[in-house]
Amino acid sequence: MTSAAREEIIKVFDGFRQDLDDHNDRRERLIKLSREVTSLSKKVIFLLHRLASEELEDKEHAIDIAVIQSRVKLAEIKTLFEQMRVELEGENFWRYQKTVSGGIQEYLEALSFSHYLEHNTLLSYQDVQEDMKSLEGIPFFPLGVPYEDYVLGVSDLTGELMRFAITSIGRQGISSQANLEKAVAVGNFVRACKADWEPMTPYIKELRSKQDVTTNSLRKIEEVAYSVAIRGFERAKLYHHAYNPPTDDSHDHD
Repeated sequence: MTSAAREEIIKVFDGFRQDLDDHNDRRERLIKLSREVTSLSKKVIFLLHRLASEELEDKEHAIDIAVIQSRVKLAEIKTLFEQMRVELEGENFWRYQKTVSGGIQEYLEALSFSHYLEHNTLLSYQDVQEDMKSLEGIPFFPLGVPYEDYVLGVSDLTGELMRFAITSIGRQGISSQANLEKAVAVGNFVRACKADWEPMTPYIKELRSKQDVTTNSLRKIEEVAYSVAIRGFERAKLYHHAYNPPTDDSHDHD
């Protein structure tokens, strides 16, 4: 082997080494960013639970405060997606999609929870694509958020709604009828979501296990609704007996 040939081979392998170093460095940066997104998104979910469940006379006002504050935090998270965008330009997105999927899904769970509290509807895929843009309107990801990440992210919403329903209806000072209506409304929403996602389970990995979690959440919501209904029925019977005491018909036969 001539000296020139040896130098050419060394040059090629130096290029391979540089590509590998660049790949590892980019991957580490994306892992760090995704973990930060996940952590901050969990804090937004906790914030929504805490503020929306506060014992205020005006329940809707408590939810409005929760939604407004969550928007501020969600906007902060989007600055991290802006940093991701630089790393994921072109074909890099598909190369590193799995690296950032966890963060995307956790963010969508927080975003969909905030959206539900404000609108009582499911965050649509179109809404997600509009949200996941920079202030200049540039999408964070070349072809937008993958539909798989959208479905897996919003499917986690059902667990948060179960916790929200149980926490909210357990607060004192709320009538049994209001408790029941809230539990039934959340239950109907979760049931509809589960039905909509069921046909996708053969095509989206991990959705089957999330559907099982949704089924469990729905069961807990239904149990709470049943419990509230029974308590309301028993309370109504007590009121009826208290204000309409039974008469003694024996005197009629004297």
